[in-house]
Amino acid sequence: MIRSLAMTMDFKVLHNVPFEELLGPNIKWYWVDFHNPSEEEALHLKGHFHFHPLAIEDCFFLLQRPKMDHYEDVHFFVMHGINALTLDAEEVDMFLGSNFIVTFHLHESREIEDAWSRILEQEHLRNEGHIYAAYLILDNLVDQYFPSVYQIEDQLDDIENNFDAESIEVLMKHIFGIRAKLLKLRRTIVPMRDLLYRVINTDRIELREQLVFFTDIHDHLLKLSEMIDSNRDMTADMRDSYISLNSNRMNAIMKTLTVITTIFMPLTFIAGLYGMNFAYMPELKWHGGYFAILVIMFGIGFGMFAWFWKKGWFK
Repeated sequence: MIRSLAMTMDFKVLHNVPFEELLGPNIKWYWVDFHNPSEEEALHLKGHFHFHPLAIEDCFFLLQRPKMDHYEDVHFFVMHGINALTLDAEEVDMFLGSNFIVTFHLHESREIEDAWSRILEQEHLRNEGHIYAAYLILDNLVDQYFPSVYQIEDQLDDIENNFDAESIEVLMKHIFGIRAKLLKLRRTIVPMRDLLYRVINTDRIELREQLVFFTDIHDHLLKLSEMIDSNRDMTADMRDSYISLNSNRMNAIMKTLTVITTIFMPLTFIAGLYGMNFAYMPELKWHGGYFAILVIMFGIGFGMFAWFWKKGWFK
């Protein structure tokens, strides 16, 4: 699907203007949006706009890393949105010319829809020009990162409080799941941060008064990057803490079993010694031998238990 809007010199909005009329002298700037175009529609990227073949190729071969390329008088951007459910990156491409922007995306993009609607509904935004429209798209893409990051922070708070009294194994599973989500977000946000840094520092694009808006987006991406790094550090600390706690519990169990085994070792030796049933064992003929051995075994067991207790092995 292809749609377009154009701003005339007298600040009127035209919808779905034919490509030939977009180059008319009455057109101040225009925006053409390609949404999952057919093969015939995609030919306009080369046939009408004459975009560079490498840029057109990048539009169809997903998933490119966020970047900015310069082709003569056209600047090509690869940007990433985020799927709120899966946190997977969704590519949005944009061509920025002297008086136009062309967006290309193979999936439904609510960020594009929001920017498109705002341009149509708010007259003062249309008067800002195509550079401001490009800013709106970038700003919407970055704004959609925040809910996902905040949601992960809420999940970390729930794990830290552990109101449901879940086991360490379940908590560890949640932590590793959150670390995987943070890695997905980091793969999107950090390259986008680098892209915005290039945009605000390039001499190839005349941002002029719009520079402050793109700088604001870069600030948001810096904040998001810091939040992700902080959350990754928190998950690492929680993981190490749970591993240490689990190790301590295991050591306590092993210590208890060791004490029990140590106490029964001499008792097992005595029982085994007098269970050999040799004919010439004088103790077997004693009338009170059985009771004497029981007293000795009980004394040894109680004495070892008291000694281990004094040493603090049961604390």
